Amino acid sequence: MENNERVVRDFIAAWPRLDVDEIVDYFAIDGVYHNMPLRVVQGHAALKVMISRFIGGWTATEWDILTLISSGDIVVAERLDRTQLGDRYVELPCCGVFEMQAGKIKALAITSAPVMALNRWVKPLAPACRAAQACS
Repeated sequence: MENNERVVRDFIAAWPRLDVDEIVDYFAIDGVYHNMPLRVVQGHAALKVMISRFIGGWTATEWDILTLISSGDIVVAERLDRTQLGDRYVELPCCGVFEMQAGKIKALAITSAPVMALNRWVKPLAPACRAAQACS
């Protein structure tokens, strides 16, 4: 259990480095990522495409863990993400539910404050998402 929490903490700490390969390496080979409202993505190849397009315009990001709890192979992390996208700065409260397996993320579902997400992220990122076919 403690190891699962450590992996999730390390995964969250990796995002500010904006290294797609490092981020994807935290997932199992057939890992699933659902960053709502985007489409579910599965497998390292698809994860690399989606994450690289998603963070492509980011100049910086900092994720603060507000709450982290776990039970067995399930870890829940509440965060506040602070991201610079060009000249825009966004603070976005998020919550992720991780299903862990053998020290890797088997499945991850993330949700954020819906109104903020729609107004500040989804609309500005829609062209990149469509190009990556990552939006439903």
